[in-house]
Amino acid sequence: MRFLVRLLVNTVALWLTTLIVPGVTVVAFPPQDTLAVVLTYLLVALIFGIVNGVIGNFIRIVAFPLYILTLGLLALVVNGLLLLLVSWISGLLGFGLVVDGFWWGVLGALVLALLSWLIGILIRPIVGRDRR
Repeated sequence: MRFLVRLLVNTVALWLTTLIVPGVTVVAFPPQDTLAVVLTYLLVALIFGIVNGVIGNFIRIVAFPLYILTLGLLALVVNGLLLLLVSWISGLLGFGLVVDGFWWGVLGALVLALLSWLIGILIRPIVGRDRR
């Protein structure tokens, strides 16, 4: 249940990020109807979750001293690169996330993280009632 909630939160955050940041877009797979767009956002959020969970955690562990040295600013660069990696992986599939460059990736990752955090705070009282 928790996994599905996180996936939906990241999907909504990704959708809002594509509306806010002009350099980050999602290209749906054909026939590009509403169902295809929703499934594309879900797949891209799933890919982002896997990349962030596996590669992102590995990078954070290995680069921990650099995170401390840069007071956490390295996280912006790492998250931007992870977003570019998701764009590359989804591009291999022929649809998905399109990031126009490194700085759009950094801005997109920052907006995505803030929106995920905000949506998580908003739904915490709703989802929190399920756990006992």
